[in-house]
Parts: sequence; structure tokens; C-alpha cells
Amino acid sequence: MSGAADGPERPVAALAPLAGGRAGPDALGPLLAVALDALRAGAARRGGPLPSGGPAEVAAGLAELLDPDTLLPERGDPDALRQLTEALAATAADPADPDCAAHLHVPPLAVAVAADLAASALNPSLDSWDQAPGATSVERAVIHTLAALVGHPRPEAADGVFTTGGTASNLTGLLLARDALPRARHPADRLTVHCSAAAHFSVARAAAVLGLAPDSVVPIDTDTGGRMDPRVLDWSLTDARAEGRTPMCVVATAGTTDLGAIDPLRAVAAVTSRHGVRLHVDAAYGGGALFSRGLAPLLDGLGLADSIGLDLHKLGWQPIAAGVLLVRDSSLLAPLGQRAVYLNPVDDEEAGYTSLLGQSLRTTRRPDAFKVAVTLRSLGREGLGALVDRCHDLARYAAARIAAEPRLELVAEPVLTTVLFRYLPPEAGQAGQADRINAGLRRRLLAAGRAVVGRTELADGGVRLKLTLLNPHTTEADLDRLLGLVLAAGAEEEQETHQ
Repeated sequence: MSGAADGPERPVAALAPLAGGRAGPDALGPLLAVALDALRAGAARRGGPLPSGGPAEVAAGLAELLDPDTLLPERGDPDALRQLTEALAATAADPADPDCAAHLHVPPLAVAVAADLAASALNPSLDSWDQAPGATSVERAVIHTLAALVGHPRPEAADGVFTTGGTASNLTGLLLARDALPRARHPADRLTVHCSAAAHFSVARAAAVLGLAPDSVVPIDTDTGGRMDPRVLDWSLTDARAEGRTPMCVVATAGTTDLGAIDPLRAVAAVTSRHGVRLHVDAAYGGGALFSRGLAPLLDGLGLADSIGLDLHKLGWQPIAAGVLLVRDSSLLAPLGQRAVYLNPVDDEEAGYTSLLGQSLRTTRRPDAFKVAVTLRSLGREGLGALVDRCHDLARYAAARIAAEPRLELVAEPVLTTVLFRYLPPEAGQAGQADRINAGLRRRLLAAGRAVVGRTELADGGVRLKLTLLNPHTTEADLDRLLGLVLAAGAEEEQETHQ
């Protein structure tokens, strides 16, 4: 049929070029050059780890570019890529800057970003084989490689799926545990989840999303190092059953956000095995320590877990997102099974066209496994282990310098790559003054664009500062300078407090 009735057709050459197809690389080349130049210009404008001026000034600087009439004009702006990329870089918190050291936020490896670009250009979707033929095989291979790394006794039987991160992995792990129980015998309002008092907040959020009772999450006391006490866990599981409740799952943590604490996984697994309770390990932070031959023993017993969450956008240096959920046996993923006749019909699967639709809470999924595959093969375990070891060494160096500085107090020796400490005013004065000075000095550094230092609070309620060292290119001199900035900001905050 002719399209004349609808008006003249627009020439194909006038349409915006695509990234895929044989002509895609030619279209991408000039645009990448523009984007890279804009990234350089934006970083130069920023001049430090983050923009100065605080939230109001940053928002004001972007207002013209983000005005609705500018953002969606009647006719397109050919300079939009350069302008917006430069603005994004100028207003970024850059984890590649040594003075940006607050969060579990890594500077991604260049090879991983390049791989991610290739995957984005091809745009596979992992909900059906015919949308991602090669990418389907890549994800399966990466899952089995990681299953061997974590120590699953039968990695060939293990399974898993890529997720958006630890929060999604924890939610999925708990969903699998819940749906393994007969609901008629174990109503949701009588189920319990037992985890360390220092577990990630996403465990409680997942319990709420799954419809569990408000008091379903039972915190387990930790030792002085922030690790779950297996004896208290044992008592807690026994008490829950005595109260007529059903322990649904135990969540152990391999790398708490603040201290980097790793629960005694083998001892916890022994308790859960004795009680017949599912064990999920949140190893979003600490799992990457497995690349290090020296630090891997800290995760002894990880392979005994029923499910494990890893985040390779932490100690794996991947662009966000690169979360992974591993299960010891593919049968454990059965609750996620779905059949959609337009995606994974039975006869297609019987003919070998395997779909990953029934392994995820998501339908459309990008091929995040590809950048991981490229990274694993490019660096090997030795190369990735060297990055982990370097960041661990930097944390130990920072801890030693903090311990030697009279105006700073070290909270604990680092387990992985985080360092908790606080600034000590010479005279704290009234209760809470030290906390106000520590909170204030951090905001002072942020507002000036000088440094991004983390903040947390311990059980005693006191404010603590945190360095999360995930940039292996940081030097000891960089850390000396960063601690100097903290000391100077603390002195400025003190002076202002006393005025």
C-alpha cells in the first residue's frame, strides 16, 4: 500500500542515525569524539571531586539546560550532546578523584565502560533468546564462573541471574525463600527473617515488599567487630519456633556498609543447616574480596549458602549496574518461572531456544554480564585481585595515619576498604558538640567542592566520618592531603562554632 494518503514520506536519510547495524559504528564515531571532548571540558570546569556551591548553586547552573522548553524544543539542537555531557561532567561527583571517597561508588574500569558501550549499541534484551542470542550464552557463562569463584560445591548445578544490585538481589533471595514454603501452613504474618543488627536496610525493605509482618525482621546481636553472633542466631531461631512463628530465612552479611564486617559464614551455615532454614548471604560489598588470594579466606563458607548476592559495581569496578544473584541449584529459581507465549513458548524451549525470562523479576534486561565477561577475561583473577589488594592497603595506610593524628580518632582497623573515624575537638564542651562539628565539617567540604567524605552513626549515636577507598590509583600522598582537608575543615568548623 502507498503511504501517499498520509502525506509525503520523510526521506530515510533525514532520520536520526542508529547505533546498531553495519552503519552504526560510523554514526557513533563522531558522536563519541564529541562526548569525550565534553567530558574533558566538564571535568576541567569542575576542577575537583564535585562541584562547589552546594545543591542550590548546582541546580541553578543547570536550570537553563533543563528548562522544559529547552529540553524538548520544537526543533532539535545539534549541540545538545556536547552541552549536556559537559554539564553532567561539570556537576558530577567523580569517584575517580582521590578526594571522592564517601560511598561504595567505584570509578569504573575503562575496558568495562568500552564493553558497556558495545553492549548498549547492540541493545540485546535478555527476556528471550531471539532478542539476545549471544548475550544469553554470555550471562550463563559468567554465572557459572562466579559460582565457581564463590566456592559452590557443584558450580555446574548452580544458577543465577544479573540484577540491578544488592537491594534487588536481597529482595529476590527472600522471595525465593518465602515461596519455597507452603503458604497454607506458613502464612506471611508468621514468617521471620533473621539477620545481623548491622545488616543492610534493604533486608527490612524486602520483607515489607513481600508482605511480611512489621516485626518479621529479627536483628541478631553482633560482636565488637560488627559480626553476627552464631550462638544468638541459634537461640533466635529456637525462640521464633517456640512463639509459633516460622523462620523463613537467615541473611548473613559479607561486608557491612560501614565497618566492612563479614559474618562468620561457616558457623552461620552450620546453624541454619541444623535448623533447616534457608541461608542467603548479602555479599554485595565483600564478595569482590574473593578476587584477592589474601582476602578470600575472610569469606570462608560462602559457598554453603543457598543464595548469594554480589555487586560487581563495587569491588569489581564495573559501571552501574552489575549485581548478581547466585543460587546453589537451578531448582531454587523455580518460583520465578514464567511462561509467555510470545517470548518463551514451550516448543521453542524444547528445540533449544532457551529463554532467561523465568529467572528474573524483570522482563526487559540489558546484557550487564557482557562488561563483566570482558573484564574477567581482560584482567584475570590476578589483575582484579591486585585492585582489591591495593584498595585494602590504602585503607590500612589511612587507618595508620588517623591513629597517629591526635586530632583524629580511629574507630576500628579496616576489614576491607572502609575506614571509620572522627575529628576530635580539643574541648568537646556540651554533649553533641563533637557530633555537630563532624557533621558540619563534612558539609563544609561538600559545599566548597573540596572533598566527598562519608558520614554514618554507630550504635552509640555518635557521628562518624567514613572513607570508602575504591580507587586503586589513589596514592598515599593523596590520602595525606585528604586527611589534611578534614583537619582544616574541622578547625574551621570549630572556630565558627565558638564565635
